[in-house]
Amino acid sequence: MARPAPPGPPVTSYSPSTPSISPDRNETSMADAPVIDPELIVSHQFPEVNKTITGNLEDAALYALGIGACARDALDKDELKYVYHQDGQQSIQVLPTLAALMALGYTSELAHLPGLQFDQRLLLHGQQFIEIYKPFPSSGCIQTKACISGLHDKVKATILEIEVTSYEESGELLCMNRMTVYLRGTGGFSKSSHPYSYRICWSKKDMALLYRLSGDYNPLHSDPMIAEIAGFSRPILHGLCTLGFAVRAIIRCVCRGDPNMIKTISGRFLLHVYPGETLITEMWLEGSRVIFQVKVKERNRAVLSGFTDLNRLTSSL
Repeated sequence: MARPAPPGPPVTSYSPSTPSISPDRNETSMADAPVIDPELIVSHQFPEVNKTITGNLEDAALYALGIGACARDALDKDELKYVYHQDGQQSIQVLPTLAALMALGYTSELAHLPGLQFDQRLLLHGQQFIEIYKPFPSSGCIQTKACISGLHDKVKATILEIEVTSYEESGELLCMNRMTVYLRGTGGFSKSSHPYSYRICWSKKDMALLYRLSGDYNPLHSDPMIAEIAGFSRPILHGLCTLGFAVRAIIRCVCRGDPNMIKTISGRFLLHVYPGETLITEMWLEGSRVIFQVKVKERNRAVLSGFTDLNRLTSSL
């Protein structure tokens, strides 16, 4: 039987206070201490940014040189194409890791992020994930959009995930970056007995059509007329697909990518999900049990709650 939604709010917000001054110690303001307000952080909207790639040595070619292209041999036929137009090329070829430049600048924005106060000297860039949807252009204007996609209380530190999507001028999706930053000395903003994690995922608009190929052919998930008769504006996502999203988030965030840590899974379906909506998974660790809740961001409604039992805990939990 599925467990009801976790008791009480998953997070506790703190605000700085002004301490009394003692002549026996150094004067230190509590306002300088790390402060985490999860609700402000996860609701923050980064401004959209336009980046221009001109196709000259100040862009793709300079990047290639910066990561060592042609460093050993300026005539290297396999690498010259990244820095010079040759063999009839209309432009230089672009190395795929150039996509990482689209996410530059967002870590410095964290210093101004509402609800987040931390010592910038203790920030570490922990992980970078890049997904490329089409070859990167050597010139053109690229629009980038960013959001907070994850927030995790590790007691002695906070892990923050930033997802950056980049688009061509035509609006076509070009690439996606997901950066993970490690903020030392800022953890413990949730109850120590219930460490808090937050992760956001986007379901695709064709997700229900794709998921049904696994064997669930209920027309409620594919036929607009059936969905309308059932009282929905359009076909809805399978509940088990939403459960899959949640458990995948738990494996990534709590199990450090090890699916073998999952022992049991229990989910209670609370509300429908439309394909294309944004799914937010919140997690609380209670001993070897992970309590979770999934919300739809666009409607701010809980759609799934439950728990998973783990076979063991990693040394980091």
